[in-house]
Amino acid sequence: MKKTSLSILLTICALFSQAQPSSQPEDVIRRVANNVIDNTSFQFKNIKTGVKYPSTKGLESTPDLRAESPYNKWYYPMGVLAISMVQLSNLTGEAKYAEYAARNYDFVFSNSAYFEKLYKEKQRTEWAPLFAMNELDACGAMAAGLADVNMTEKRADYTAYLKRATDYVSAKQLRLADKTLVRPSSRKMTLWADDLYMSVPLLARMGKITGDKKYFDDAIMQVDNFNSYLYDNATGLYIHCYYADVNQQGVARWGRCNGWLALAQTDLIAALPADHPKRKHLIDLLLRQIVGFARYQDVSGLWNQVLDKKDSYLETSATAMFTYAVAKAVNEGWIPKSYISIAKEGWKGVASKVDQQGGIFDICIGTGISDAVSFYYKRPVPYNDVHGIGPVIMAGAEMVKYNKASSLAK
Repeated sequence: MKKTSLSILLTICALFSQAQPSSQPEDVIRRVANNVIDNTSFQFKNIKTGVKYPSTKGLESTPDLRAESPYNKWYYPMGVLAISMVQLSNLTGEAKYAEYAARNYDFVFSNSAYFEKLYKEKQRTEWAPLFAMNELDACGAMAAGLADVNMTEKRADYTAYLKRATDYVSAKQLRLADKTLVRPSSRKMTLWADDLYMSVPLLARMGKITGDKKYFDDAIMQVDNFNSYLYDNATGLYIHCYYADVNQQGVARWGRCNGWLALAQTDLIAALPADHPKRKHLIDLLLRQIVGFARYQDVSGLWNQVLDKKDSYLETSATAMFTYAVAKAVNEGWIPKSYISIAKEGWKGVASKVDQQGGIFDICIGTGISDAVSFYYKRPVPYNDVHGIGPVIMAGAEMVKYNKASSLAK
């Protein structure tokens, strides 16, 4: 009887373990990345006829043609995804992830002439931001991803686009009198926390690629100015926006906007020369932010959608961004190793939101600004929303690095 009971118990345990996806960082991020690759069609679809095409070559012009897969769209989360895929290849030694990122940009640029013609004819097309380049969302993150891809591709058309995008960020985007980047719409002269990521990672990369210090200088100035306008001393968090027209901060300490700030600062510190005079200052700002958001981490390891509102939902993309920033800072030796406990708990939270197929739960969709905090509470969290995929891969990659280094140190 005892043997039978033991056998049943072992069988149940085995079945349970098979049903639970691994939470080991490398297993998780491979599932996430492979799921993206498996669900990217590299095809176009006519939204009226339903007909699919592998390319635009020889097709009649129509604004009804769309990239079938969300991963093939010219949209800033895809730039973050590209960055994460390159990092995953560097981590694992498997070329397929970086090759995926390269293929995605090739898909866009190889078919861009078709959509540029539509754009010039003033037809609506989903790739219009590629040509219009009239806001940071249209070019900053996508160009940062392209810069990473072009380190190996070295294509002239990519280099030309990078120059154009960098010139836009540096010289054409609307700024305040003190040169802080702000938005031209929907409310003019408004500073969004998100825009530190839509500018600084590209500037940091171009500073490193070209050796021109003006890009580093601009990026550092943006970090300082964003901190000045958005940091909230009372909570240790950042406010989503600042209204220059009334000299007033917004109302919400939104999770992902705080995450964008953390990612932007880690990218800049990583790109700067080791002897740069502003490096320690930037690390101090990053550590201040880390200590600030650590105070609001939930027992699950996750952070809330509105960081200081415990009745707002637990959100995955911000958690991944915070986890990445802390683990990266520890791995690079910028901050003491003791802070890794924040990232470890954060990773537990992130991993709990990834299913066996590599899909991710509880990622807030793209979000504007609002003066009603309830707006942030009500933002939908569709399954596997694109805003969280890149950050999850990046966070997991840094946790893998930490775990490997810790094993070697034993």
